[in-house]
Amino acid sequence: MDIVLLTALGVGGATVIGALIGFLFKNASHKFSDIVLSFAAGVMLAAAVIGLVLPSLEYGGKWGLAVSIAGIFAGAVCLNFIDKLVPHLHRMSGAEDESHVSARLNKVMLFVMAIAIHNLPEGIAAGVGFGTGNTAEALVIAGGIALQNIPEGMVIIAPMIAAGVKPSRTFIIAALTGVIEIVGTLIGYFAVSISEAILPFALAFAGGTMLYVISDEMIPETHAHGHQRGATYALLVGFSLMLVTDVLLG
Repeated sequence: MDIVLLTALGVGGATVIGALIGFLFKNASHKFSDIVLSFAAGVMLAAAVIGLVLPSLEYGGKWGLAVSIAGIFAGAVCLNFIDKLVPHLHRMSGAEDESHVSARLNKVMLFVMAIAIHNLPEGIAAGVGFGTGNTAEALVIAGGIALQNIPEGMVIIAPMIAAGVKPSRTFIIAALTGVIEIVGTLIGYFAVSISEAILPFALAFAGGTMLYVISDEMIPETHAHGHQRGATYALLVGFSLMLVTDVLLG
């Protein structure tokens, strides 16, 4: 349990680290942000497939394939439903062009809400990984999610500062998005601890949520500013790094 709690704090704390970096690089270029975010997307993609979907197949027995596919789609549909239920923005492009301060602030907070929405299932994915009993693999998954949280924490700082939010309040809001991930990690861990029967579905569900975020949020964002070639290679580097990490720890 101690390792799970430390992992939860690490995953959530990565957002705080990203926020601190964001204060230092408030004027980072779109190219830099896109490459960093694409690298994180590659890490998450490998973590989702290697650490969640494939173990789901392994633990699912004779119904493993059906359970895994059902879990993947259930995870994606769940996030899609949340996207429709909770009003938010996927991107902040054009927010700085708002002439009215209150309108700009509302737009920024919707953007932050989008990140907070997806932090819960990402945290659940980190927690569910421990259900396999393979601590090293679970840590790889959590590490991949934590890496993704760093640029995520970075990108919410500049828009809030530009919208007139005080630096102290900006940091608190960024930290709260990390707290959501800590809660998600503990929920995922306790869910699979209560019943091993749900483990194959839970693994696939968590993998599906991550695949949805990568495809629906991260890749479109990193390809929206004319730096798609660099972003694509950054994704491949992130994916390959996770392959190497998995082989070395396996």
